[in-house]
Amino acid sequence: MLRSRFAPILGAGALAAALLVGVQVQDAVSGSEDVEQLRKIEEAYEYITRSYVEEVDSSELAEAAIEGMLADLDPHSIYISPEEMRRVRESFNASFDGIGIYYEFIEAGDADTLVVLMPIAGGPSDEAGLHAGDRIIEIGGESAVGIDTEGVQSRLKGPRGTTVDIVVERPGYSERLDFTITRDRIPLETVIASYMVDDRTGLIKLQRFARTSHDEVREAIRDLKRQGMERLVFDLRGNAGGLLDQAYAIADEFLASGEMIVYTDSRHASNRRQYRATSGGIFEDAPVIVLIDENSASASEIVAGALQDHDRGYLVGRRSFGKGLVQQQFPMSDGSVLQMTVSRYYTPSGRLIQTAYEAGEGDEAYFEAKRDLRGTVEGQLSETGGAVDSRVFGASVPDSLTFKTAGGRTVFGGGGILPDYLVARDSMSPALRTVIGKRYDDFFAREEVERRGEAFRTSWDGRQRAFATEFQLSDADFERFLRYVEAEGTPVVATRPAEGDEDVIVRSEALAVRQDIETRIRAFIARRLYDVGAFYPVVGQLDPALREAMRHWDDAVTLAQAQ
Repeated sequence: MLRSRFAPILGAGALAAALLVGVQVQDAVSGSEDVEQLRKIEEAYEYITRSYVEEVDSSELAEAAIEGMLADLDPHSIYISPEEMRRVRESFNASFDGIGIYYEFIEAGDADTLVVLMPIAGGPSDEAGLHAGDRIIEIGGESAVGIDTEGVQSRLKGPRGTTVDIVVERPGYSERLDFTITRDRIPLETVIASYMVDDRTGLIKLQRFARTSHDEVREAIRDLKRQGMERLVFDLRGNAGGLLDQAYAIADEFLASGEMIVYTDSRHASNRRQYRATSGGIFEDAPVIVLIDENSASASEIVAGALQDHDRGYLVGRRSFGKGLVQQQFPMSDGSVLQMTVSRYYTPSGRLIQTAYEAGEGDEAYFEAKRDLRGTVEGQLSETGGAVDSRVFGASVPDSLTFKTAGGRTVFGGGGILPDYLVARDSMSPALRTVIGKRYDDFFAREEVERRGEAFRTSWDGRQRAFATEFQLSDADFERFLRYVEAEGTPVVATRPAEGDEDVIVRSEALAVRQDIETRIRAFIARRLYDVGAFYPVVGQLDPALREAMRHWDDAVTLAQAQ
């Protein structure tokens, strides 16, 4: 089966460069040894197609051979079929119809499993409540285990307004979750939140790096400045990457002229490049805090690494994904593409962010190595209280992976960007996990807006910022929510059963996380009163990383003033 190991593309769309490198590769195989090996492949293909006991599909044989060659290179060199390539181009351009997810295939036993890499903000899957990490096991009543890319497209795509039923397994949930998703035009805006956290602090959340991302970020900064922004939280959590030129252009807005943003190294001189900042960035002097997590990858790591290495931004969150390999697309005659690693990228201090891998080891081992690395880092939180103390972390890091920022701070390479301040993952209570998993918060919010009627809408019309801080739910509202949960089939009980059916909400547990539940309900109400962007200023009140970031402006200011 042809698998997309990692959906986001770094350097996609650089067709002219890809063609040039393709010529160089052709020249490189002119040596006698390479020619002999190429002839060997051709001979094997001819023997199989002519003499095998059963008729074989020559196109499938060729594609399997290509994937076999790529499998022994690195985890991010992949083959993209003509059909999949058309969808890749769609995702970086205007808009398209569908359910609105980025996905990947993960090896699970004998069959690949379709996993949601990221729902597109504001799209049908996001509205329906799909989460990153959901494993889609049924589509339209039929098993999706072992499905390939063609099957995904034929069963999930369809005319706008039609519906598709899917069943997912969600990590941390014992039962399967059912969703009915209405297909629609997929919005492709990449800045999915832009708002004032307080009178001085703006926040921009960038979901991915596509063709319009730089323009969107610039416009968001300008708009926040008009609202009085003096300092910025730049949220790159969950941003799996995208176009290299957009990462470079966005980082350029924060750095002074001439400062290195990123450089690439390769055995081919044409792929050794340096990207430096130009003059005229629109946010070069004010304090910046960057939020990252384990799903911040590739282009996100370029931006975060550049700002950290120049002491331009203070990083808060969790260690990033660790993708330091740059791919280019080599077009084939039938419209398919070899998306192949041609260089490695390095942050300004010289850090290679790529997590170590063994060629041909397979996806599961690769991702397991990343999980182990993050676990080691997070295990040291108790010793440091969150702050990354170079003496503590450096004790287990070889000198070859220790680097200095422009201001002399110690930073580390060897797999992802390590933030300046680590924030542990939230442990979620069973009651809150059930509410979120079954989307009771979202559905109840919809009923509340309908119940309160037009007068409620009118009273908050044009008052989005006030709604985020002033609107509250009453005791009676919360009791009505618990009755709603019971009416939907989940009992609200006094004590958790010792055995048997545990699909319940314990009342005391719900009361303990009442504020969290109510905040999520308020966020979904805001989303229905205004737009998808109104969700984030409200739900952000629960965000531990954002709360932690707001405590570290002195550190960010110190860095900004040192420039």
